[in-house]
Amino acid sequence: MAATGCSAQRSSIDRTTVASLDVKRYMGTWYEIARYDHSFERNMERCKAQYTLLPDGKIVVENSGYNSRTGRYKTSVGKAKAGESAGQLRVSFFWFFYSDYNILALDDNYDWALIGSRSPKYLWILARTPSLPQETTEHITAIAKERGYDTSKLIWVKQ
Repeated sequence: MAATGCSAQRSSIDRTTVASLDVKRYMGTWYEIARYDHSFERNMERCKAQYTLLPDGKIVVENSGYNSRTGRYKTSVGKAKAGESAGQLRVSFFWFFYSDYNILALDDNYDWALIGSRSPKYLWILARTPSLPQETTEHITAIAKERGYDTSKLIWVKQ
């Protein structure tokens, strides 16, 4: 029965990615504004990601943050490549195991992004700055809610 509930939830999420993505504009620093809780970022604050485009078209992804429980900074370096659609990347931090990185919504000026994956357990709000105006975060969370995400589960990251 639990698997059925998971399937029902999974099908209710709209994972449609943005229709177009200028990869060069997407590169650079993104700050994590909010996320769903998951083990690999638990207790993490001051989280950000740096995306660097290589000449061969691959992307280096460097995620970093401060673990408030251990008092240590953590950095993870991975790689990304284009996915099946314009707004999808495939990201790997472990050997050849890639995960979906779906850009669900993106500001026209590339100031913020809403990111999901194949699983309904992952959702991020990213921005070029460590904080966003409340009106903007309300707009982004409304988009996430319309797509079927439970926005009450978002953790607002301390920057």
